[in-house]
Amino acid sequence: MSFPSRSAASRASLPSRVAGRFSRLSWVDAVVAAAVLVGLYLLLRVGKGATVSFDPAHVARVDTDPARLPYYAARSLLRMFTALAASVAFTLVYGYAAARSRRLERILVPALDILQSVPVLGFLSVAVTGFLSLFPGSMLGLECASIFAIFTSQAWNMTFGFYHSLITLPRELDEVSRSFRFTRWMRFWKVELPAGAIGLVWNGMMSFGGGWFFLVASEAISVSGHQYALPGVGSFAGTAIAEGDLGKVGWAVGTMTAMVVGVNFLFWRPLTAWAERFKNEQSEAADVQRSLVLDFLRRSSWPRLLGRAARPVGEALGRAGRVLGTDDRPLAVRPGRRRAGDLVFGLTSGGLVAWGLFDLLGYLRYRTGLGVFGEPLLLGLATLARVVVLVAVATLVWVPIGVRIGFSPRLARIAQPFVQILASFPANFLFPLATWFFLRTGLSLDIGGIVLMALGAQWYILFNTIAGAAAVPSDLREAMDDLGVRGWQRWKRLIIPGIFPAYVTGGITASGGAWNASIVSEVVTFGGTTLTATGLGAYIARATARGDYPHLIAGIAVMAVYVVGLNRLVWRRLYRLAETRYSL
Repeated sequence: MSFPSRSAASRASLPSRVAGRFSRLSWVDAVVAAAVLVGLYLLLRVGKGATVSFDPAHVARVDTDPARLPYYAARSLLRMFTALAASVAFTLVYGYAAARSRRLERILVPALDILQSVPVLGFLSVAVTGFLSLFPGSMLGLECASIFAIFTSQAWNMTFGFYHSLITLPRELDEVSRSFRFTRWMRFWKVELPAGAIGLVWNGMMSFGGGWFFLVASEAISVSGHQYALPGVGSFAGTAIAEGDLGKVGWAVGTMTAMVVGVNFLFWRPLTAWAERFKNEQSEAADVQRSLVLDFLRRSSWPRLLGRAARPVGEALGRAGRVLGTDDRPLAVRPGRRRAGDLVFGLTSGGLVAWGLFDLLGYLRYRTGLGVFGEPLLLGLATLARVVVLVAVATLVWVPIGVRIGFSPRLARIAQPFVQILASFPANFLFPLATWFFLRTGLSLDIGGIVLMALGAQWYILFNTIAGAAAVPSDLREAMDDLGVRGWQRWKRLIIPGIFPAYVTGGITASGGAWNASIVSEVVTFGGTTLTATGLGAYIARATARGDYPHLIAGIAVMAVYVVGLNRLVWRRLYRLAETRYSL
């Protein structure tokens, strides 16, 4: 009698094992599979509209029939999540390069300050022309320009947060990585990314809200006298506001609210609950965040099956990552060689920057003369005053609230959807009410503009404070409770050191967000009524609408100078303080 070989027996039993696994799939697995298939189907259906041809003469307005809102909502969500995916990829690469390379840090961090200071309209002016020439006659060009504009409203906040989590990595985690001689690939995925996961998730949520804030500007594009409107909730609202139709504005508000609540329930709340596993603490907290969607997914077998299928890929990438070296000790570099490398790097980068500035100044001197900078410099002082007032008031109001929410998972579950709605609500949707209120009360937009700017900027401080408080280990809070530490001493010994790094990230992005929000907050239009504030934002908005590139470039350059100067004088010093003194 002959017996089958071991390998033959294994091959024979493979189909039975696979069949056995699938036979154990429950109704939960069926629901999850059906939801994924429906999602992919909707993605294909909605995505088809982004590749059709278009006639430039017929894309100035959108149909404001409320029956079109479900389709518009799907198109807007597709743009938002595409921009979010691009922002995450940018954050991981850019933030890691800035944190791990001393030379690149000198270039990338100031460049990030400048990129944050460039308003969305400034990016749109270049993006629309570039993408339309890249995809001539296709709606894909406008879609890419819109997604790029949303990306510019999301990426900088996330990158600042991740960069700061890398440079303030807890010492014990760094020692673990070096003791076990992790490869740098393993260190990133096993140590650095998990350590910054909570901040990355909350900053991602805030950045997503920033994308909603600029949705109208990203979908209803006005550049150089040309009007482009993409199907979406933002363009629907922009058209309704231009027509002065409060009823249709109300439909847009209701749709936006439903979208924010749905995205929060199906995406952000499960993600924030899942990120709790990366909290650095010795004992598990008694009360943790919960999510019905996450609990449902955990009952499914699909995550485990997909994890097993992806394991060989992860192991192969881990082996390939060995070429990047191990983390047992820093690279030994001779001082002379380092100084020579710094000199070459400084001369090269400085030469390129000087050449670019010389060329820019030559262009402006030829077109308008260098006196073009005088007016935006003076107007920038008015906007600077609004930014300072906004950040100060937002700090006093939202830091205590953010600490309370971050320390209480139960309160976070209740407050998160409301905070997300407030943070995600585009200020443009409130322009009809704001215009009516300002005209009725006689309140100048020079003062009222601070409130409109706050709608797009103050939430950075709140979300980062919540993330910083949520990352404070529960055992430290319990130790403070056991010792009876209360009041100011608790803030001084625990809360401020715990949240300070996250607050600095929130402050620097709130400051940049306020400058950006000034573009849409210093010029308010509803129907035939337009209110204008004195400030740099209004100056840039007027130059963009006219297609006046010399004045637009001058305004953007001045705004970059103000933002970078404020970051260098205030926020960078606080960054160093957070890195050297206030870190857990």
